Amino acid sequence: MDGKEPDPRFTLANERTFLTWLSTALALSAGGVAMAAVPAGVFVPWMRTALAVMLVTLSALAAGMAYPRWRHIQRALRHEAPLPPPALAAVFGYGVAAVAVVALVMIIMAA
Repeated sequence: MDGKEPDPRFTLANERTFLTWLSTALALSAGGVAMAAVPAGVFVPWMRTALAVMLVTLSALAAGMAYPRWRHIQRALRHEAPLPPPALAAVFGYGVAAVAVVALVMIIMAA
């Protein structure tokens, strides 16, 4: 990668953030698989499937965007340029909120 070597603390912080994105992707994927494995009689099947698909889709986005985000930030650090905006922050914020709302509806309907 061209540019000058940034302060190691910033590079390591960027790496920790990258690993956190991967951890988040793994947790979302596990949640999606767990939701798909819930017995059919517990929740409405189409809602359970929708929730599982939402979770696994968010997982794929998090995992797929982790490395490009790391690379863009590393490039900005090396060129002492402004950091790129967190383009997917809204997607994950609203996505997790939507999952929570769907899960809440499912829990209330099952009671």
